Amino acid sequence: MDIGLGLLTAQRRPDDDRSTTEVYDDLLTIAETADEAGLESVWTSEHHFTDDGYLSGTVPTLAALAGRTDEITVGSAVGLAPFYDSVRLAEDAATVDALSGGRLTLGLSIGYWDREFENFGVPKDERTDRTEDAIRVLRNAWEPGPLEYDPDYHAVDPGTEVTPTPDEAPPIVLGGLAKPAVRRAARMADGWCANEMLSLEDVETRMDDIERVREEEGIDGEFTTYVIRYGFVGDSEEAAWERMREGYFYQQRKYAEWMGDEDVGDGLSEEKKAELREDAIVGTPEGVREELATYRERLGDDVHVIFRSYCPGVGTDALCESIERLGREVAPEL
Repeated sequence: MDIGLGLLTAQRRPDDDRSTTEVYDDLLTIAETADEAGLESVWTSEHHFTDDGYLSGTVPTLAALAGRTDEITVGSAVGLAPFYDSVRLAEDAATVDALSGGRLTLGLSIGYWDREFENFGVPKDERTDRTEDAIRVLRNAWEPGPLEYDPDYHAVDPGTEVTPTPDEAPPIVLGGLAKPAVRRAARMADGWCANEMLSLEDVETRMDDIERVREEEGIDGEFTTYVIRYGFVGDSEEAAWERMREGYFYQQRKYAEWMGDEDVGDGLSEEKKAELREDAIVGTPEGVREELATYRERLGDDVHVIFRSYCPGVGTDALCESIERLGREVAPEL
């Protein structure tokens, strides 16, 4: 089992008086800490036009993270493919991969928030087609020689060569919860990313479906399942939970709003808060290790857990302490 850190969102709650520069400098410090602690990966997330500064510049942020780290994989979980010019994304991702020494994993998804589609001028009913087209462009553009694929959403002259050419194409990981999204990942990607909305049983079911699809269609090659889980390491279960709770609830309320849930206008219900508490993996290194061991037993040794500890307001110093304990007292045992 591999363990990474996520998701760097750069969000600020209303009581956060840091400047934008300070927020982004903290992202670099956090990634550097994760690298030094021996974690496998560090991940960004992406949204646009928010009132709390949610990270929008995924690719430049990944480049900056790569520049401040030495060994750790830098990845997006996930970038919103419909809003990118696919040829430019191929160039930029290949550039980050070169700058990082081949440490990029590019996670993509189709998006869901109406406001983003409206403000980018992208028809929402094209989101699946645009994402699949982007994946084909990326695959082709990262091969040596001229582009041989004719994109549906980017006019490019035949024989155009897209550079730089990666020494080895970065892995592409696709997010999504519904069966079509999961099967798209099985057919087109090198991995699938399961977010925190899925239970362990849900992940198992979808992993079985992925394996079945790839076997029936004769698809070879490595394939990794990434599982995002909120968590925090502290001196006790109570202390860890208290540290991340408010930021965790804030973030979940924001996601619910963006997905059109009208019931969160006055905040999360007590029932929802209890459910979120149950889902979070918080506690001492020993307690966190035991709970993650269950994931390894149920999902297999090849699963990659993205331990989501970055919550608005948790505090950079406290987060870095949790990261250090995750890397030195939890991950080595798994």
